[in-house]
Amino acid sequence: MSLSPDAVLDAAESALGVFLEPVVVPYNSYVNRVYGLKDEDGNRYVAKFYRPGRWDTGAIAEEHAFLADCAAAELPVVAPLPVKGGYPEAGAGRDRCATLGDADGIPFALFPFRGGRTFDLRGDVDYLRAGALIGRLHGVSRKARATRRPVLSPVPLFVERCEALVSSGAVQGDMREEFLEITGSCLETCASRFAEAELERGEYIRIHGDCHRGNILETGDGSLLLIDFDDMMSGPAIQDLWLLLPGHLADSGREMELLLEGYTEFTHFDRAELAIVEPLRFMRMIYFLDWQARQRDDALFRDRNPDWGSKAFWIREIEDLADQGRAIDAESGAI
Repeated sequence: MSLSPDAVLDAAESALGVFLEPVVVPYNSYVNRVYGLKDEDGNRYVAKFYRPGRWDTGAIAEEHAFLADCAAAELPVVAPLPVKGGYPEAGAGRDRCATLGDADGIPFALFPFRGGRTFDLRGDVDYLRAGALIGRLHGVSRKARATRRPVLSPVPLFVERCEALVSSGAVQGDMREEFLEITGSCLETCASRFAEAELERGEYIRIHGDCHRGNILETGDGSLLLIDFDDMMSGPAIQDLWLLLPGHLADSGREMELLLEGYTEFTHFDRAELAIVEPLRFMRMIYFLDWQARQRDDALFRDRNPDWGSKAFWIREIEDLADQGRAIDAESGAI
């Protein structure tokens, strides 16, 4: 996806109805294109141009609705700004998403700039604070549904992603059979763990989906800020907690209990979900490979990952997948 600085400025100025300084600062982002902007009064903005084909506009509208729900509940998130005109929601007739603009067919959103540094979970209090933040988030999550976002489950979502990695040519030809054999077997085990935990899709909630430490910022006044809802989906609550652990669940029992102590101050948690932490880690590995494969033709990605897709790369990745499969088999799924 290519956007000139002039195209970015023109789209943002038209959407906001303000004059911007002629400076566009690109931010690191592989999937979408994200830029820093400033108006003549010194107000700073973040412009996010969504990669075409990643989400339809109805799915993006669900992300924005979730952020609006969070902001209304005074959660520390950055909600998108209203734009002039709005973007027609896919399949929604004349309804328009008031926070989504259109730059020659590329949907985009504008956010007020909020600064901060990555929240470094070092001690008990940090884990309690992070757990409380996610608990507050999920308290809001349960008040509505997302119908246009993916459902986080081993089958069919991650089976399809593995098949897409092979069919797209991302996996080396002589390694495709081994890749499908390992992932197929492990995803079958993951599905069994989901079933044993009695997780029902109808009980899934809206989740952040990518709640790792880099997506929680600590601002200058010491408060926390949850950012980047681009991977929002429907799924089990544990997905937004386990990525904050320092290691495998078997080695992170104390940290998980602290997260849950903070979490359950604001909403309930089904401890049966602890049984799917390591299956979710395996699914995350596939997700990351699929995410990388979609960017592999971008010049910036190739420059930073020259080895991606080579035979040596896939030997390492397949062995890592196999190791995680063994970890799933070895752990009991409960603390």
